[in-house]
Amino acid sequence: MRQIIFDTETTGFDPGEHRVVEIGAIELVRGAITGNSFHVYINPERDMPPDAERVHGLSAAFLRDKPVFGHDSVGKAFCAFIADAELIAHNADFDMRFIQYELKKCGLPALANSVIDTLKLARRKFPGAPASLDALCSRFGIDTAERERHGHGALLDSRLLAEVYIELTGGAQAGLDFTTLRDGEEDGSIGGKALQRPVPLDRSLSDGEKAAHAAFIAEMESPLWAKLLKAG
Repeated sequence: MRQIIFDTETTGFDPGEHRVVEIGAIELVRGAITGNSFHVYINPERDMPPDAERVHGLSAAFLRDKPVFGHDSVGKAFCAFIADAELIAHNADFDMRFIQYELKKCGLPALANSVIDTLKLARRKFPGAPASLDALCSRFGIDTAERERHGHGALLDSRLLAEVYIELTGGAQAGLDFTTLRDGEEDGSIGGKALQRPVPLDRSLSDGEKAAHAAFIAEMESPLWAKLLKAG
């Protein structure tokens, strides 16, 4: 299964009045980070409120020469990257409202992808506990030093969220795949020919252990397997 973990940075809280200024996304396949990513800064075509700039550090001057959302390198490129993958975001309603607004504004189709909200997932798993991205990173021992140095960033936060999501959904077992090879091709099953060891393992029982086991069996009254062997 292919999934995309993504995050946005914006000029504020209300789509329409405010705009998306950054998108970052990380690809997961079968629960494992692949290394494929998407990242773009966006010209919001408006000023940058000081409160928003304090959060993500993106100024109007920095964004002035960046592409607008309607440019092919932004909206169309993001849609091409995610394709039909399942989307994952923290407080996903916020990010999806902005993305859907921007797509509509530039005449692109709305997203119909299924969406997982890791905020809701964390609150169900740890009821009553803090569920911010920082709190979850702390819970799972995920290094946030870069975030502490540079502040919020859509791609960085997506990378952190990818690690959080893996922990929320299975930790070290995430990405485990029972697909086996048959005739050099993946068949998606756990059947097929079993692999053989090139050299058989040495027997692990010592002569003393074998003797002790035989003595134990001899003391048993009419063991079941003895009856079965006699009947055979």
